[in-house]
Order: sequence, then structure tokens, then C-alpha cells
Amino acid sequence: MGVLELAGDYWEQLKETVVPVVAAAEDDDNEQHEEEGGEEEEKDDEDKDKDEDEDEDEDEDEDDEDEDEEAVTDQLEDLREHFKNTEEGKVLVHHFEECAERVKVQQQQPGYEDLAHKEDCVEEFFHLQHYLDACTSPRLFDKLK
Repeated sequence: MGVLELAGDYWEQLKETVVPVVAAAEDDDNEQHEEEGGEEEEKDDEDKDKDEDEDEDEDEDEDDEDEDEEAVTDQLEDLREHFKNTEEGKVLVHHFEECAERVKVQQQQPGYEDLAHKEDCVEEFFHLQHYLDACTSPRLFDKLK
């Protein structure tokens, strides 16, 4: 026998082992739903209780994981917020927000689509980001663990 024949035989045996189990489980579920017996209902109730207990355990584990994730904050975002609240940062944020408001008002005006020059806030955005990056970069690695 060659290697391919052995692999084919093994695959067939594996398939025969798995497929009937799946089909039998589907048939058992259908029979349980069709039958109305006290013992079957008691077993179903016990199974449901076990499933609910397992679901509660999984929910508790997920809650613990969520708490761990919430406890960790992004140090870069914390530093950026800190430097946005400095004097120079406030000025740059104000310029950016002021520009964004102007653009928003212009977009609501009729004929905005036909304008040859449409203002954007790219320059203000890059000034703000450059300032924040310059301030946070030297301090970021001191905060990382």
C-alpha cells in the first residue's frame, strides 16, 4: 500500500467516525422536541441550569477582562490631552476649531460645490499635531512600561 492509500483509508475512517455522531445528535434533538415526557423535561431543565451556570461564568470572566482593559489607558492620548491644555496648545486647538467651524458654515451655503477654492483646515491640523508630537515624543517612553 502506498502512502496515499493509507492517508485515504485513514481519512475515510475518520469521516465515518465523525459524521454519524453529528447526524445522531441532530436526530436526538429532533426526537426530544417531538416527545413530551416528564423525564425528558427534567433533563432539559438540568441541562439548561448547567448551561446558564457556564454562561454566567463566561460573563464573569469577560467582565474581569473588560475591567483590566479599562484600567489601562493610552499614555500617548493622556500626554496629548495634557499638552492641548497648555497655553500654546489652547491657541492651536482654538485655531483648528475656529477653522473647522468656518468650513462647516461654508459647506452649508448654497453653491458651495461650485466654488473654485474650498477652504480646508489641513494647515491648522498639522500645526496642532506637530506641536503635540514635539511635546509628547520626549516624554512618551518615560511613561511606557
